[in-house]
Amino acid sequence: MTVRQAACRCGQLTVTCAGEPLRVSVCHCLDCQRRSGSAFSAQARWPVDDVTVTGDSTRYEHRGDSGRLATFRFCTTCASTVAYEIEALPGLVAVPLGVFADPTFPPPRFSVYEERRHPWVTVTGDRVEHFS
Repeated sequence: MTVRQAACRCGQLTVTCAGEPLRVSVCHCLDCQRRSGSAFSAQARWPVDDVTVTGDSTRYEHRGDSGRLATFRFCTTCASTVAYEIEALPGLVAVPLGVFADPTFPPPRFSVYEERRHPWVTVTGDRVEHFS
């Protein structure tokens, strides 16, 4: 079984994910842009039982563009977001791809909120599904 390790910038908060992700996606919504500090966010999702978060974290709840609640876990030292859950996908935990620091991570298969995509951003691939 594949086990992937992720960590915040300072290394104090870690995430262990067992198995392959069920979904790897890119989101262009305004909330994800603000959270990530980038033009989009990229994340992978696993069943909640396959994810272990270790270390000190703080939770932040926010109602997103969809109107649904999201709960974010971030490091109390460096403030990196390492995991989050959203009402739209119950039972799943999302982990931002950047905290894996792994350029070989599987590519996204979904690109969502594309109506808010920056015009210079293109998500490519033969099997990528695009949603407005």
